[in-house]
Amino acid sequence: MSPASHLRLGVNIDHVATIRNARGGEHPDPVRAAMVAAVAGADGITAHLREDRRHIRDGDIARLKGEIGLPLNLEMAATTEMLDIALRHVPHACCIVPERREEVTTEGGLDAAGLHNHLAPFVARLSDKGIRVSLFINAETRQLEAARSLGAHIVELHTGAYCDAALAQENVKRDTELARLAEAARNGATMGLEVHAGHGLTFDTVAPIAAIPELMELNIGHFLIGEAIFTGLEGSIRRMRAVMDAARPALEARA
Repeated sequence: MSPASHLRLGVNIDHVATIRNARGGEHPDPVRAAMVAAVAGADGITAHLREDRRHIRDGDIARLKGEIGLPLNLEMAATTEMLDIALRHVPHACCIVPERREEVTTEGGLDAAGLHNHLAPFVARLSDKGIRVSLFINAETRQLEAARSLGAHIVELHTGAYCDAALAQENVKRDTELARLAEAARNGATMGLEVHAGHGLTFDTVAPIAAIPELMELNIGHFLIGEAIFTGLEGSIRRMRAVMDAARPALEARA
């Protein structure tokens, strides 16, 4: 798979819903946030429908699918309930993620290798419905191989360890994690997988990730929603879009 020139930005609007749910009612509306994201340069919208509905609700998924022109990426656990919802709404893509009720946010990648037999029917059912299937994994060869074996179309590499090291100014660890992500992106592309990345990315950490030529999409949410408090949502997304684009001038020149 050849490197992509335009790096797509998927905006995760979960935490607009988190703010809404903290008080109840209907405001702020995550669907309105998705509309703003579309104007600001997002290429897709990501939403995680959790078992406990802590942020995105079922009605949000229905509205996002019906009212937003951008592709919808539904993040979901590999459960019968979530499979039924995905098959009913038929989003553009489903990203299967690990999920524990007690976690604050997704803590690591999916063990696609260890859960191969459990995941296989989910990947097959979603694929049969024409839904692109992504697996959210750590940057490990065995996980890439498992994703290919399962027939997933996409892998999304977990960038959390890289971002955490950068935030802590642990430069050696940061560089090690960046190298692992770059190697995994190359290997995944060689295997015929479309490679995405995300988790914890900020204005300060996104450029080295965006510069990895095999990556085709980044999914970013919490930071953009937080930054929107200070600059507005459209402003935060436009700035992220600009930082990402500036990291890929050599690729753009070859396009």
